[in-house]
This record gives sequence, C-alpha cells and structure tokens, in this order.
Amino acid sequence: MNKKRPTGKQKRSVPKRVDWKALEVVHPDAAGIDVGGNEHWVAISPDRDPEPVRRFGCFTADLHEMGRWLVEKGVRSVAMQSTGVYWMPVFEILEQQGLEVYLVNAQHTKNVPGRKSPGRKSDVQECQWLLKLHAFGLLNNSFQPTDEIRIARTLWRQRGNLVAEASTTIQRMQKALTEMNVQLGNVLSDLSGMSGMAIIGAILQGERDPWKLAALVAPEVKATPEDIAKSLEGNWREELLFVLRQHVELYRIYQEKITDCDLQLRKHLESLGAKVDLEAHPIGPRPKGKKNSRNAPGFDLRAELYRITGIDWSQINGIDVLTAQTVIAEAGADLSAFPSEKQFASWLGLCPTNEQSGGRILNRRTRKVVNRATVAFRSAAVTLLRSQSYLGAQYRRLRTRLGAPKAITAMARKLACLFYRLIKHGQQYVDKGTEYYESRYREQQIRSLAKRAQKLGLQLVIPKTA
Repeated sequence: MNKKRPTGKQKRSVPKRVDWKALEVVHPDAAGIDVGGNEHWVAISPDRDPEPVRRFGCFTADLHEMGRWLVEKGVRSVAMQSTGVYWMPVFEILEQQGLEVYLVNAQHTKNVPGRKSPGRKSDVQECQWLLKLHAFGLLNNSFQPTDEIRIARTLWRQRGNLVAEASTTIQRMQKALTEMNVQLGNVLSDLSGMSGMAIIGAILQGERDPWKLAALVAPEVKATPEDIAKSLEGNWREELLFVLRQHVELYRIYQEKITDCDLQLRKHLESLGAKVDLEAHPIGPRPKGKKNSRNAPGFDLRAELYRITGIDWSQINGIDVLTAQTVIAEAGADLSAFPSEKQFASWLGLCPTNEQSGGRILNRRTRKVVNRATVAFRSAAVTLLRSQSYLGAQYRRLRTRLGAPKAITAMARKLACLFYRLIKHGQQYVDKGTEYYESRYREQQIRSLAKRAQKLGLQLVIPKTA
C-alpha cells in the first residue's frame, strides 16, 4: 500500500547543515595556569613556544618571570582557578603586567564534559585543560571588586575576626566563673559591660566580699542587690582565677586591636570619593528606636557611608549600617559589575536554580554560596520579624505562608534588590508602613476572589462596612 505524500502543511523545513565540530576561538591569545601552594604550571599555545608548558615557583621573582614570559609570547588573557589564597599574588602580579586575568570557579571547570584523560589529573593536564576551555570561551570570569574595595574588604574582615575572637574570650571568662560557681551571668545580661568588667576586675584584685562586689553594679541593672550578692559567692580556686585573668587580658588586647583596625578603616574610607557633601547636605538624625550596635566601629560609620553612597542606611528597616558596610566591602559602592538586580541576586545565591528535565522542574533550591554579603542580608531579613514597617509586614506574611527558611531567603532577596536600586538610582528610602501593606494585600485578595467568583458565574458583594 502506497503511503500518502505529506501535504504542504505537513512538510517540515530541512535545517541547514551546521558544522557542529567547529568551535569559535574567543580568546586566541590565551593561557591556562594551574595554581598551587609550591609551584604554578602554565600552558600556552604550542605554536608560540617549543616548550608550551612550563613550571614556575611561587616566589615573587618567579611570578614576575612568569608574567614577562607570557607577555613575550603574545599572551593577553589568562585563566586560573580560585584555589585557596594562592591565586591572589598571581592575580595581582599578572594584572600589573597588563594581562587580562580570568578567575574561574573550580566547580565550573570540573563540570565541563569532554575531558579525555582518565584517572587522576596532573598539574600539566590541568593547565592545558584550562587553556583549551578559555580559548573557546567556555569559562566565566568571577567578580572581583576594585583595589579600593579590596582594601576595605580586608580591613572589615579583619575587624570581624577580631570581634569574633573577643566574643570567644567572653565565653571563656563566663566558663571560668561558672566553674567557680560565680553565677554572674544569671544577674547580668552582658558580662563584658561596665558592671561585669568592674566586678571581674575587683575579683582579680583580691576582693571577695559579695556585697562590696555587688556595689559596683550600675543602678539600671534590674536584678536586686540581694540576688547579685548571692551570685558572687563562689569557690575561689587559684588555677581558675589564673585562667580568668589571662582571658581578661586577651579581651583587652582584642579591644585595642579592634580600635586600631577602626582607625585604619576610617582613614581608608575618608580617602574614597564622595557622592554627597556633608557640609552642604548634612545627614539627618538617627531614626527613633534604632540604637547603635555594640559592635559598631568607634567612629561615625553612618556618616561615612552616607558621604560615599549618598544613602542614609539607618532609615531602611532591616538594613543597618553594619549590614551596608559588609555588602559594600564585598561588592563595592557602585555595583557597576552587575547589569541588573537579577544578576546581583544571582551572585548572592538568593535565586532558585530551577533545574529542569523534559520541561519539568526538578529542583528550585538556591545554590550554596559562601558569601558574607549573603549572610548579612539573611541576618537583616530575620530582624524584620518584629519590625512595624512595610518590609516587616511582608516578611511576617511570607513567614506564615512559606515557613521561616523560605521566607528568610525570599526577604533577603528583596533586601538585596532594594539595596541595588538605592545604589544605582541614589534615591532615599521611604517606608510606607504596615497599614499600607495590609490595605494593598486586602485589595489583592478581593481582586482574586472577584475573578474566582466570575469564573463560577457568581458575583462578589463587598459590604460597605468591610
């Protein structure tokens, strides 16, 4: 039986022949570097040198020799993986040589198929593989802030490490007191406050009378003098007093180092360009109810960030000055590297992955990203739980509907997009309040109910009192 020929409507257009084996060379003057702790392996195109793969040491002179060799061979673009902290000196020296340096995520190079060498990879194979991928444009360059932001990032991270170490010494002081059954933590909320440090100082000087120690407590402490005196009766063991003394000395040293770090950070921030003249446009008063954080720097960081960015970050619910400084130290003060707020949220790892197969979404979870700015936005989102603001009402609504983990992620993304818009457009933030959000949500629910009623052939009647 003869088959019917397909009609004109059933005919399919024959696709043009495509040379799928041909890949376009995006970076013809490319090189690949396998970064290591003791040595670096560099690969260039075989037609540029009889010995296209060379080994260089990790010393500064070796890195300068590597840069000169690459420039002599006509290399313009280099790709290397972000291995630990070993890539940093290589990155800086090659940039000084005028080379374009691609800092690549190692996970991206691992997932690219087509590698022929089986078994365990070697350094020679790795640098050649990076060269091949980079030449065909299959590698994405990681975001790197400017040198000014790198300095601020280093100082701010160092300050964060010092604050964390100081917090650890406070916990160890508390442990030593508890082992002596001095229950000072039950009557004082902060052991490192004025009252707590005054009592500890008197104990280390030899005072044992609980009533004399209790007299050192500030009047605003809520605990009664009797309870404070009872908490200061302990078993004064010499070895524990020695441990307590050492932790107090360490705590004071950390406080001195934090002060030195604040001075250096202030000096660097003052050297950055200004968007707002503080004399012509002074910063307004701090909003009511927003107190300065205990771990805030010793200088007016709020005014410095206002001068640099033109935004008063204390006016934004959830985003305080410390959060803004953390994000600026990680991403920069202009965010010009991100074309839109979507790219910025994706870099932070606050977007769903939407893994699909056959048109079906398999996974919507966000990527695991190690980013201090992401942690800052998530912490800021948690603080909105009791905020009587538009953002606070929205977070509580999301938390009720989605649960706390998803609501934190969603609200962190919203804060990141808000941060991006304020930086890009330079507009001040105006909070519309909880009532405005509730009224908008009510109108949205009414419109939704009206559409559902119309589909069912019904009519929604809203009482005048509603």
